[in-house]
Amino acid sequence: MAKKQTAGREQLGDFAPQFAQLNDDVLFGEVWSREEQLSARDRSMITCAALMAQGLFPQFEAHFKMAKANGVTKDEMVGLITHLAFYAGWPKAWSAFAIAKKYYE
Repeated sequence: MAKKQTAGREQLGDFAPQFAQLNDDVLFGEVWSREEQLSARDRSMITCAALMAQGLFPQFEAHFKMAKANGVTKDEMVGLITHLAFYAGWPKAWSAFAIAKKYYE
């Protein structure tokens, strides 16, 4: 069972309550909790790949920490970043490696 997400309400609950509710209850409550389709580990790898490809490094870093907690190994993350370097861009890979190195060393 996935941990109940409350970041939306904590960070935006008063400012953007509907967005916070959608973030916590729909994205993380309904979509992320469907482990019969994809494991949390696989979902984390897919999410990190999408965020790296778009160059969204603050979100990549947050999801990277979740990926590590969900069992993604250093070798798997290095492989993911290396593979994506050729599809998403070399500079994005450098940025992603800086984040990965920080958490795996």
